[in-house]
Amino acid sequence: MYRSNTSSTQSSGKNFGADRGFQRNSRPAVRPASRFGGSGNSGSAGSGRSNGGNSGGGRSNGGNFGGNQRRQRPNRGERIDINRFIQKAQPETNTEIKNPIVNSFDDFKFCDQINRNLKKKNYITPTPIQDQSINYILEGKDIIGLAQTGTGKTGAFLLPLIEKISKDRSIKVLIVAPTRELAMQIDQEFRQFSWDMKIFSAVCVGGMPAYNQIGNLRRNPNFVIGTPGRLKDFGDRGLIKFEEFNKVVLDEVDRMLDMGFVDEIKAMLSKLPKERQSLFFSATLPIKIRDFIGQFLFSPVKVEIQSGETAKNVEQDVVRVRDRAFKFNQLQEILSEPELKKVLIFSETKMDVEKLTVSLIREGFKAESIHGDKRQSQRHRALTAFKTNHINILVATDVAARGLDIKDITHVINYTLPQTYDDYIHRIGRTGRGNSKGKALTFVEA
Repeated sequence: MYRSNTSSTQSSGKNFGADRGFQRNSRPAVRPASRFGGSGNSGSAGSGRSNGGNSGGGRSNGGNFGGNQRRQRPNRGERIDINRFIQKAQPETNTEIKNPIVNSFDDFKFCDQINRNLKKKNYITPTPIQDQSINYILEGKDIIGLAQTGTGKTGAFLLPLIEKISKDRSIKVLIVAPTRELAMQIDQEFRQFSWDMKIFSAVCVGGMPAYNQIGNLRRNPNFVIGTPGRLKDFGDRGLIKFEEFNKVVLDEVDRMLDMGFVDEIKAMLSKLPKERQSLFFSATLPIKIRDFIGQFLFSPVKVEIQSGETAKNVEQDVVRVRDRAFKFNQLQEILSEPELKKVLIFSETKMDVEKLTVSLIREGFKAESIHGDKRQSQRHRALTAFKTNHINILVATDVAARGLDIKDITHVINYTLPQTYDDYIHRIGRTGRGNSKGKALTFVEA
């Protein structure tokens, strides 16, 4: 367990929240031993400063990523037992297989081009959520799909829908996602799965020019992928006719409803034809959300893959904060450990994310921020720099916790406590994805 070392630590710096950062000479004179089993004398996690993207930037125009999001959080969130933030990664074992995979991709009898595209991606064996969902979707059944983040939910609904359209070009699919980054990520996967099949998509998200999106809609694509605010706007303007869609996917449905998009989603679903296929996917599905979606699905099949629990291959621990004045020093010491190669740090508010990022850059760390007051170009640049390892630290609000698939994140750090345990699950789900191992650290006040 991680504990502060304030008894032997002296600093001339003030509280991080008061002065936006520390100078180098505010580092503790005596460094504690490594928290990850290495030497306590390791260097800084990346030198040099990051270029650009750290100022606030303009506000979102589309209402789907931060500024105009209307998520209604509780005043103080849940009271979460901090022991739930402590868990050793489970070793692999063959003694118990909760979700045995019974199909290969060949068993689904996809068309030849889909099979070729799967081979290009080196996809041989489906994940459990894909294994248990694809046949039901091919049969036309409604689905409630629950699985941990990083388990292939996107492929679970895209592959059978592309297969259906390959046989019937009259099918139109509406996919709704909570954030523009997730919508664009879904579109990227769609393009890989449907390569050379002449099946097209249009992405409709806020914060980006509407002109190109409208042009893509006028080409009558089989897939329309977007965020609730922009989709509603285009629907109100007659650019999208929801009654034409006979397949609908809500991805991260709990997040969208939690963000306050209930009215937009109800309005869209009410305009869809009654004879349709509805697919709702998420990592968590609270009871109140289940009651909601029960109004819009017909005899749904529920596919649940270890939902609601944290990933077994993410080691979890806490960092005890015994003196707030030294919280930022503690973070610096942790980030300086050589094991922290690619780190996603969560803080609660956009202002705190920006302050923390500026402070880290002042201390020589390669960091960028992502939050709702950033323009889309700034967010895209920050994510690209993180994905391509030009920076190794990304500081974010909870908007980055849902659905984004960024490879090789070694650590997630909760610099502030999540509001709910579901938020915690999604935060730490950014590491330990697939068969990889990851670590999650949560700062708690002692």
